[in-house]
This record gives sequence, C-alpha cells and structure tokens, in this order.
Amino acid sequence: MTIDKTVSILVIDDELHICRNCLKILARPHYEVEYTLNGLDALKLMESKPFDIVITDLSMERLGGMEVIARINASFSDTIVIVMTGYASVSSAVEVMKMGAFDYLPKPFTPYELRAVVKQAVARMELRKQQTILISHKTKKKISHQLIGESPGIKKVIKMVQKVAATDANVLVYGESGTGKELIARAVHANSNRNKNVFFAVDCGTLSEELLSSELFGHTKGAFTGADKDKPGIFKLAHEGTVFLDEISNTSPEIQSRLLRFLETREFLPVGSTKIIKVDVRLIFATNRKLEEMVQKGQFREDFYYRIFVYPIVIPTLNERKIDILPIAYFFLKQFCKKMGKHIAQFDETSANRLIEYHWPGNVRQLKNVVERAVILCENTVITLKELPMLGEISEIDEMIESIPKTNEDLKLLKKKIRQKAVNKVERNFILTALARNNWNITKASQETGLQRTNFQALIKKHKISRP
Repeated sequence: MTIDKTVSILVIDDELHICRNCLKILARPHYEVEYTLNGLDALKLMESKPFDIVITDLSMERLGGMEVIARINASFSDTIVIVMTGYASVSSAVEVMKMGAFDYLPKPFTPYELRAVVKQAVARMELRKQQTILISHKTKKKISHQLIGESPGIKKVIKMVQKVAATDANVLVYGESGTGKELIARAVHANSNRNKNVFFAVDCGTLSEELLSSELFGHTKGAFTGADKDKPGIFKLAHEGTVFLDEISNTSPEIQSRLLRFLETREFLPVGSTKIIKVDVRLIFATNRKLEEMVQKGQFREDFYYRIFVYPIVIPTLNERKIDILPIAYFFLKQFCKKMGKHIAQFDETSANRLIEYHWPGNVRQLKNVVERAVILCENTVITLKELPMLGEISEIDEMIESIPKTNEDLKLLKKKIRQKAVNKVERNFILTALARNNWNITKASQETGLQRTNFQALIKKHKISRP
C-alpha cells in the first residue's frame, strides 16, 4: 500500500537509550519520529501536534502505559497505539488489546520486529483512511488515470484495459515492482460501469492473515480479543465498486480459500458472524511473481489460480518501453513543479539522453522518484545532469567496469576506484535527500537519519553540498 504522506510516530519510554534506539531503527523517508520520557509530557505534546502512531512503554513512573492508552483513546481516537514492555505476559497482552492497543511488543525486541509492527500499523492507518473517505461518499466520482506511452507494449495494455473494463471478468495484472500495477487496476475501474462507485486498493503483502481477513470480510463484536464493536469489511463497503488486491501471491492458503469461495458466490461471513452477506464487487488481482511456478511448487492453490487467471494483463518494464521514458518524465516534471511552485521548462539534451540510456531497475516508480529529486535540487529552469547525480555517477561507474585492466596492480587500483565512487554516490544522495525532506534543517535531518550532527555536517563538507 502506497504511503502518500509522512507518518508521524511518538515513542514514550522513561529509558533514554530505548527512545534513541527506536529513532535509529525507524529512520525512514516516510517516518517522522519523536520521543518523550514520560506519559504526561507525551499527552501535552499530542495536544499541540497530533501523531499517527504512538509506541508506549507499559511500566513508567509518571503515568503508566495503561492510563496513556485510555487517554489517547478518549482524546485521540485516530491514533494507533503499540505497547512495548519488559514485563510481557498473556494477561497484560490481553488487557492492553482490550483497551484498544493495536499490537504488543515484548522487550527486548529486534529492529526487524519493531519495523514490522509499525509497517502493519501504517497499513491499518491507510485502510482506515480509505474507509473514512468511502463512508463520507467522497469517492463517488470517476477516478482519473494516466496511462502514458506510445510503445507497442503499453499500447497493447491499453487495448486490453479497454476491452475488459466493460465486463465483470476477473483480471490478473502481472508486472515487476514499480511498473504501475495499481494504475492499470484504476484504469480498468475508471473505464467500467462501476466508475461512479468506490475503488479500494489493498496491499496483501503488508497485512497478517488475521488482519487481512478482518479488513476484507469484517468482524462482529466479541469475535476476538479487542473486537469491541461490529466492523464492516471492505467487501461490504465496496458494494457495486472494485477491490484491487495487490501482491496476491503473499496470501495464505486459508485466505485464498475464502477468496475462492467469495469469487464463486459473491457471499461471505464476517469473522464471528453466522449471517451471510451478499455483495456485488469486482476483484482485480496483481502480483510480481510467477503464480504458475508457485502452483507447481505447492506454494499457491491451484484451484484459486485458475479462478483468477481469466484475463491476465502483463505490464512491460520501463526498459522494454524506452520511447515512453521522456513523456513519462515530463508528466512527473509538470506534476512536481506544480506541487513545489517551481517553473522548470525541460531536461537538457545530456540529461534527457541519460534518462533514456539508464536501465531503471525500479521501473516507473524509480523514474518518478528521480524526477522529484531533480525538481528539488534544480535552481534554474532547465534540469541538467547535475540534478541527476545518481544516474550520472552510475554511468561513470559503468564506464570504469567496461575498461579492462592489463595487470594485477591495475585491477586492484580499478576495484578501489569503483568502490570509492560507489560509496561517494550513496553518501551524497543520502545526505541530499535527507536535507531536502527536512527543508535543509541539518538538526532535523541528522536526527531522522540517526547520525550525530557533527558526523552529518562532516559528510556535507566532504561532498561540498550547499543549500540551493
């Protein structure tokens, strides 16, 4: 599921080293993390600045975690609470979940465990937002789509979208990461007779089996610990609309079984309910994996595979549609200039050629990020190779790789140069993007990245970076 805004996170723990470790672990482009050393200060801070996610210790001297959860639920109902404690037990876990905590993290925890639970909380936050939009009827309008390109591959995709949109056939979209699978799904919806109704996108790869089941099918009050009220699932809310299930290859056999049943009957039972609900929902699936191979290895249900493999659409990679690169780049250029209030007319000839020559392992998503960074860095009305540092330096490395050393000493020297060039590229882009995200505030950028301010400044000096 795509994150379209910065997620604000507040860590509450009376041990300073725990707070600092959480800041380092959660140093991510889309996360803005702060901390306080007690619950009272945390609640005061939340009154002036709302937070999307709160990660709180359970045992603290000034205002314990239980009371923090209660006050957050009362005053900041949209905030998702994650509890961490060194006094883990089944009874305490049940208690905090009953009080409305999203999840429970026993100490000591690994960086992977913390990132995973926060990632699931972000997924829940995004789904909540979509449900709010749906219930307020703000999505009752046609969703626009931009399928840009003149290459044979993308033209074929557009024709396939137009043909299948008029039907209710199941669609399976294949494509590498970043090729625009959700964009294709939105195009199918926008060209269908369901376009005045809701389009719901769900990333199956970010949700656990239990959470995905609850989000899709809903649950009744008392169905499980923490289910204090009935919750309508996405399928019920999306009646007469379209639901896009991305990364379907990551679902469990149990979820696949329930989805298979739903495809055959368009009926389902919410978790904990005995009342069957019947809806009219179109499903579009997507994956970046070869499902047929997964079926042969027993990793994907064969009957479910044949049920969804009705109308496959394969999206070409950006490398397979070179003539579309510049039109897409100019589309993003216009988009980001409008967003940032800048007036940039074009890419110069050298930078345009570099965009076309580059191999784009991250596909359209990577191109979008590169153009956004270029717009941030550009101080004039034309983007040059200077604003595309990653593409420029990779080309230089490629040139060094293509050169053939004559002796062992030449080989050692060349390897050293390539390593140094690669490290410099990564460091410079790391610092530049961190500064751009934080409006060139060095203190905030160093805190976000987990670097000491002196070390951050040393890298700025090393790479001769100056504020535009």
